[in-house]
Amino acid sequence: MDWHAWHDAYDVPDSYLGRRLALVQERVRHALDTAPPGPLTAVSLCAGQGRDLIGVLARHPRRDDVRARLVELDERNALFARAAAAAAGLDGVDVVCGDAALTDHYTAYAPADLVLLCGVLGNLTDTDIERTLDHCTQLCREGGTVVWTRTRHHDTHVCSWLEKRGFEPVWVSGPEIPYGVGEHRFAGEPGVLPPGQRMFTFVGYHVLHGNLFPSGGS
Repeated sequence: MDWHAWHDAYDVPDSYLGRRLALVQERVRHALDTAPPGPLTAVSLCAGQGRDLIGVLARHPRRDDVRARLVELDERNALFARAAAAAAGLDGVDVVCGDAALTDHYTAYAPADLVLLCGVLGNLTDTDIERTLDHCTQLCREGGTVVWTRTRHHDTHVCSWLEKRGFEPVWVSGPEIPYGVGEHRFAGEPGVLPPGQRMFTFVGYHVLHGNLFPSGGS
């Protein structure tokens, strides 16, 4: 799978990915709008080209409040995200080219006000999804927000798994939308994110399901 070329569909606003990106950005914007005053931290796992967070921060009134860590394995996507952040003057956005599954990338930012799991969950086994959501109770501060995506036919599982871990639904896309987008707020007390752990193994939707879903498995 060429994960750099996969992002080309984002440039077509009416494409599957273009429409989903607009929804994700809406939820990111809402999370920032409702966050408490003062400095904020955000982390994005498998951040791709960072279009969800960077696209919102570029024009958001709280842009200078946010210190963010984006982690992406594909070097071309990481370079794209760095260039986009620099062009928008977002000095607080740090893009790391590396394995997003490793907790070491996030310990300096956790617990964060905003955790992005967009384009990740559909590429993991159910066991690894639950393990990642376990870590979200350490990645996310009390009252913080997780914004996530997953293919439509699996998103109800994500909701129940999150709620079992103390996350309350703020907004979840309805059945009329062919992709799952959700915003959940953490009502629990965060644990300490341990260094040196692997949260998941990125398998890929095409490997898990034997074909390519229009969303790319996110």
